[in-house]
Amino acid sequence: MTPFPAGLNRTWLPVCLSRELTAKPLSRQLAGVPLVLFRDAKGAAAALEDRCPHRNYPLSDGKVVDGAIRCPYHGWRFDGSGGCIEIPGTSEAVNAERLGARRIELVERHGAVFVRLEPDPQQPDLVLPPLLGDPDHDHFWWSQPPWKARALDALENILDPFHTNFVHDGLIRVSGKRQAVRQTVIQHADGVEVVYEQDEPDRGWMSRLLEGDRQRSVGRYYPPVTFQGRWEKKDSLTLCATAFFVPETQDRFRGFGCWTTPKGRAPAWLKRQAIMAFVRPVAVQDRRALERQYATIAAFGGPRFKSGPTDRVTTPLTRLYQGEALEPSVDGPNTIWL
Repeated sequence: MTPFPAGLNRTWLPVCLSRELTAKPLSRQLAGVPLVLFRDAKGAAAALEDRCPHRNYPLSDGKVVDGAIRCPYHGWRFDGSGGCIEIPGTSEAVNAERLGARRIELVERHGAVFVRLEPDPQQPDLVLPPLLGDPDHDHFWWSQPPWKARALDALENILDPFHTNFVHDGLIRVSGKRQAVRQTVIQHADGVEVVYEQDEPDRGWMSRLLEGDRQRSVGRYYPPVTFQGRWEKKDSLTLCATAFFVPETQDRFRGFGCWTTPKGRAPAWLKRQAIMAFVRPVAVQDRRALERQYATIAAFGGPRFKSGPTDRVTTPLTRLYQGEALEPSVDGPNTIWL
């Protein structure tokens, strides 16, 4: 229904967390391409197209034997490079490269496994948003099962503060007690940033307990499908969340989030428990909203949106998602009520 975002195949994206990749093959999908991930004999992560080149059986149905994945149909076995290293039933030499499976580029870093479907000469290495993996901070990851919704709508959702008074009423904000907030939308050639400044914290339980005396927050969109939010006190970071909305198909995405907090007196495990106590119900609410939205979009044959004065982020977000570059500009600060 909606095309994949521009540049998706050339972008490094997480497809699983390191702890999710064990001795068994793991099936994943990215941009409509089925993938199989496994660990080789040395424990290194590997990714192949989930299709045996012999008779196109899914390799993810097989087993990892001595660090190589075995197809359950005829027993062909492939190492982490995709090379075919065994064909049962013959004593002839195996041409590993000619009979091999397609290898997918992979990098395992900071607790997640990143892949990309096509090389990008302009960005050969994995580049992540600021703070993610920074050794001076505590980090933890959380992954979600796939959501039946569009990645574009999820990105707009996380950049849009106005739904929080209703979808997250009482948790993040309160619908009946709005407050003045100064919003500034900053367009970069390759991203869009939204800054919120306020004189008092938000009134929801999650905001009051986790954010403390938060006075400023910044949401940044990194095309094609990455968001980072930072919540700040007067002179320091309170919380940072980096989210990846990884499209499996045009109408289904898998979410990955990494939460970052300054190191301090509270142990990392305790901060994780406190954050997740609120993040889980917020995710349930957003999932229901996005899946209901998508069901309506599908029922009417596609999106038919009309934007109002509160939708300042929609146009730059959509243009970036489609691969356009923006003219740098600053819109604001504008007073809004949240």
